[in-house]
Amino acid sequence: MKRHIPNLVTGLNLMSGCIAILFAVNGDYVGTALFVFLGIFFDFFDGLLARKLNVQSNLGIQLDSLADMVTSGVVPGLVMYGLINEALGGRNVYVVEDSWNQSINWIGGEIRPIALIGFLITLASAYRLGKFNLDEDQQSYFKGLPTPANTILILSLPLILHFQYSITVSYLFSNIWFLIGLTLVSCYLLNSNIKLFALKFKTWAFKANALRYSFLLASLILILFFHFIAIPIIIILYVLVSLFTQQSIS
Repeated sequence: MKRHIPNLVTGLNLMSGCIAILFAVNGDYVGTALFVFLGIFFDFFDGLLARKLNVQSNLGIQLDSLADMVTSGVVPGLVMYGLINEALGGRNVYVVEDSWNQSINWIGGEIRPIALIGFLITLASAYRLGKFNLDEDQQSYFKGLPTPANTILILSLPLILHFQYSITVSYLFSNIWFLIGLTLVSCYLLNSNIKLFALKFKTWAFKANALRYSFLLASLILILFFHFIAIPIIIILYVLVSLFTQQSIS
């Protein structure tokens, strides 16, 4: 019976991702973020439980990636699609459409093809998860940005807009070229060969985990001072610290 417990937790991750999709389709990104964070919480604990109960299995690995594909693959792509679509005017009829951002009616629905660029994140996430399953080296480090971290980065945009609104933030996050640029950077980071340290603790000793403890402390301080704006800062810090400590990551 205990061998099914981690898979049950993985199922909760998948269910959270499905509910997050419903919120994202309706443009409720706060609800989307809530269930994505819940899914990432379950994603962290399914592997931990599997190791503690000593019931790791190939099935569990595949189920974990399938759940991640929804929660940390489909959802961020859908959110970016929505943000780009809104930056292009959404459904506001007063927005003047140029030839490159025109909407088309297809099977009763209205789509702006340029907004589909957001789903490149979904494609890049699928490719990253597929490579991860075949790479046996990534036990104590990640090669490229993990999909949950990338998802948190994308979701930070609507959260900042909602909770820490300012004219500058609104102008930046509503800029179509910024959103497209962030999408491309996101896709690159997901599948780059940059070694990023993993927040996996084999022991609780400070000496063996000094980098992890320091990073977590710095992240906590940033969140306390800057709230949701701290999220992209933390992701950038994560990448930069990993770049400067490449030799020690193994």
